Amino acid sequence: MQPTSQNELFDSLRLELRRGCLILAVLAQLRVEHYGYTLRKALADQGLAIEESTLYPLLRRLETQGLLTSEWREEEKRNKRFYRLSSEGAAVLELLMAEWNGINDSLHRILEEKAVKKER
Repeated sequence: MQPTSQNELFDSLRLELRRGCLILAVLAQLRVEHYGYTLRKALADQGLAIEESTLYPLLRRLETQGLLTSEWREEEKRNKRFYRLSSEGAAVLELLMAEWNGINDSLHRILEEKAVKKER
């Protein structure tokens, strides 16, 4: 096995961390209908940039899993695929948000505890 530089390791771990966060963010954002470009822009405006090469396969996967619905419509003389959270997706989003909040609360306590111990 080849040694991994700290930057490569960080990049790999960062991608792992972002994957789950992106799923949650996309599901939450699609409580309101979007097509790909407006979804990317809405996420970026909230500080969560996502590449097209990541977003579109994610949208297809979430739709295949039944969490999203989509429909093609013409807008501004172009066909665009609009995505929205399905009823199953809304239920899963609620469960994921509860899980996220629990994990987030725990991490805050753990990280604060570490910071306090370091200060001593």
